[in-house]
Amino acid sequence: MQTLNPESALPTGEVQASTTVRIERDGAIGWIVLNRPEQINAINDQIRRGVPAALAELERDAAIRVIVLRGEGPRGFCAGADIKERRGAETSVQVRRRMQGARWIEALDRCEKPVIAAIHGYCMGGGMELALACDIRFLAPGAVLALPETGLGLIPGGGGTQRLPRIVGPGRALDWLLTGERINAAQALATGLATRVASSDERLIDEVTALARGIAAKPPTATLFAKQAARASTEIELQRGLDLELDLFALLVPMQDVKEAALAFREKRAPQFTGQ
Repeated sequence: MQTLNPESALPTGEVQASTTVRIERDGAIGWIVLNRPEQINAINDQIRRGVPAALAELERDAAIRVIVLRGEGPRGFCAGADIKERRGAETSVQVRRRMQGARWIEALDRCEKPVIAAIHGYCMGGGMELALACDIRFLAPGAVLALPETGLGLIPGGGGTQRLPRIVGPGRALDWLLTGERINAAQALATGLATRVASSDERLIDEVTALARGIAAKPPTATLFAKQAARASTEIELQRGLDLELDLFALLVPMQDVKEAALAFREKRAPQFTGQ
């Protein structure tokens, strides 16, 4: 895997443990790694800047077709905001202005390529909000998720109150938001919060890699259009969504990848898709 420093977007060769967010390339898969294992990858300003920069770098790379987010170290994907980050006293207006300028998780909403969250161990608070913004959430059996903010006198501020109801429904979301209850992998899968659960904690990365390679092997433009249409379905009325679906379908029909899929099927060989 080639490793990049997302803050400079320059090749750095070997993985550098001091890089808070790093990129790893594995064929058509781009990995974004939260690299603060001693803090269970707790969110600090370096992560807030690094994740959007890494997403932008992989979006620009035509060789990358699928992006995967994971956390370094055995303890978890991300424990949420780093409580050791000290800020001076702020008014509500100052807090609002600061957070308006750091809506970093929303970078995932602008990402056209499919994004998978590979979640192990603790996935709490802002870490869960980061996972909620991904397209697929693939959990290790031992993963634990929660939005505990109300117990601290707060509410989620990174999209949790908006994305969670869209994924699991308002009733279940309110239950978890009001109680801060911890959610295990089985509960997450049963409610749609998780889309997949690995066969074991140790197999998570291997199984996520297999899934990502399967998606990456498909015609890339069809993959992008499927994501675009599905994401739009949560924001627009049904008729407009159906019109969008037909528009995107019509754009795909004349493409070379469609012809290649049919030809490969007839010739009983693996297709070679180019996005054309």
